[in-house]
Amino acid sequence: MTAVVLTVLIQAFVARVYVIPSASMESTLHGCTGCENDRVLVDKLTYRFSDVEPGEVVVFRGPEAWTAHDFRAAPSTNPVARVAQNIGSLLGIAPANERDFVKRVIALPGQTVMCCDEQHRVVVDGKPLDEPYIHWQPGTTPADHEPFAPVLVPEGRLFVMGDNRMNSTDSRKQGGGGVAGTIPIENVIGKARYIVFPKDRWSVVSDHNPQPLG
Repeated sequence: MTAVVLTVLIQAFVARVYVIPSASMESTLHGCTGCENDRVLVDKLTYRFSDVEPGEVVVFRGPEAWTAHDFRAAPSTNPVARVAQNIGSLLGIAPANERDFVKRVIALPGQTVMCCDEQHRVVVDGKPLDEPYIHWQPGTTPADHEPFAPVLVPEGRLFVMGDNRMNSTDSRKQGGGGVAGTIPIENVIGKARYIVFPKDRWSVVSDHNPQPLG
């Protein structure tokens, strides 16, 4: 019993294992229907002492613009089933019971992001991003990058995108895109650190900063 209580407390305040529910972060994070999805250890302490940086993969509570038309199954009304669901969520053996998302930070407050330049790259503050983590699905290329108008990221918010650019509903589209697609920094739960399951996927989650220096 003590071990269970400690596990719950650690996952509530220090770190938590999340199930990756979709393919939007391929191939950095693996998620698909009917297969063995990645379990990711999310550090919930980091952003209490430091700021979110470009390139970091974060888990966050979906703002209203993201969840207004979210038809994922609601928590069970059966008390026993709900307790089991909550415990499974905390232990990383069931999907989170919150409306949580995982994406990569592309632009910070005060920065302007748009797509694309002549080489089909996303641009922040006039400079193209270096994004080696992008996953192009078979039959797609950077030329298929969907363009979007410049977005000035408001104070206290972030512009986020999935690594699987042709299969990610993110700041480009959520809430109609633009400023409405950005997310509040206060909604960030933590930083994705490690893939902890399955064992053949054990690795550190890439946090390559795509923004050129200088």
